[in-house]
Amino acid sequence: MGQDQTKHQIEKGLHLYQSNQTEKALRVWMRVLEKSADPAGRFRVLGCLITAHAEMGRYKDMLKFAVVQIDTARELEDPDFLTESYLNLARSNEKLCEFQKTISYCKTCLNMQGTTVSLQLNGQVSLSMGNAFLGLSIFQKALECFEKALRYAHNNDDKMLECRVCCSLGNFYAQIKDYEKALFFPCKAAELVNDYGKGWSLKYRAMSQYHMAVAYRKLGRLADAMDCCEESMKIALQHGDRPLQALCLLCFADIHRSRKDVQTAFPRYDSSMSIMTEIGNRLGLIQVLLGVTKCWMIQKELDKALESIEKAQELAEGLGNKLGLLKLHCLCERIYRTKGQQRELRDHVVKFHECVEEMELYCGMCGESIGEKNNQLQALPCSHFFHLK
Repeated sequence: MGQDQTKHQIEKGLHLYQSNQTEKALRVWMRVLEKSADPAGRFRVLGCLITAHAEMGRYKDMLKFAVVQIDTARELEDPDFLTESYLNLARSNEKLCEFQKTISYCKTCLNMQGTTVSLQLNGQVSLSMGNAFLGLSIFQKALECFEKALRYAHNNDDKMLECRVCCSLGNFYAQIKDYEKALFFPCKAAELVNDYGKGWSLKYRAMSQYHMAVAYRKLGRLADAMDCCEESMKIALQHGDRPLQALCLLCFADIHRSRKDVQTAFPRYDSSMSIMTEIGNRLGLIQVLLGVTKCWMIQKELDKALESIEKAQELAEGLGNKLGLLKLHCLCERIYRTKGQQRELRDHVVKFHECVEEMELYCGMCGESIGEKNNQLQALPCSHFFHLK
């Protein structure tokens, strides 16, 4: 297969993919990969396969193609191709919650400055790195990366990147409980979709709606949360976007739990859990298990709650997700206080404070811990944050 034919087949695959005929598109691209003698064409088709598998939640396949793409980039001896392939390797590891590897591949990208293409990719590299730091609950570094990504987006007038960064910032502020900002950023992302997103993939709209739903639920605006989550889920189902379906199911379950409707929440947690397990989103699994634990606690089934905590703790320790561990110690503290088991209670109080220390979640002004309850926060240029009050 020559250069022109390769190009034509890649375009054919893209056309099929955009009209939701994903499996047909994958077959076309795999044929190109087997038959094309053009390395640049092979590199491009691997990029298509990586993106498609990412959106379907087939992260192990995504990683496999990213490794092949690096070999192809080396064959081409082009620094831009190499940077792009390392970014894909970083993103594959980010999706599989291998956060230390993600950070290390992102650093490789930033050290490989090629030409203008590499400079344009720096924003995406910073975003991926920020998401990895957030997964490890290293909040200050995560915020630094997100702000760097935002600067790149503004300098290159890259509205798509800006939209993705706003969603990540929404997630960031939801985790440290500044719910005003957790809502502000995805609303900003939704505005960008409305103003510039005519030709964009619908996933950008779905993503911003999902993050809005999370913030609305945290703010107790459950009807608004339900509306946004339903819209996001509709797009996720149309596009076969498994990762987003899992997140929406988790959000639905959380909304029902907030309404104290545990019977409706449980099956949604179960459905979310099975997709999270299938795609390998271990960070998502921790969130699901936290929700399930809280449901058992509402039903006063404390031993079942402790079983869920044990599973979540294993995952959080494996990932190095300190915020997950902090939340689990906090729940254990409540359970053992109810059970009147003083020794276990003290143990978890100590571990809770160790987590707060490790994450440096203290306000530099008032000394109180950050992220215990909804509070407006202000970030300094050095990315330290403090209570606005």
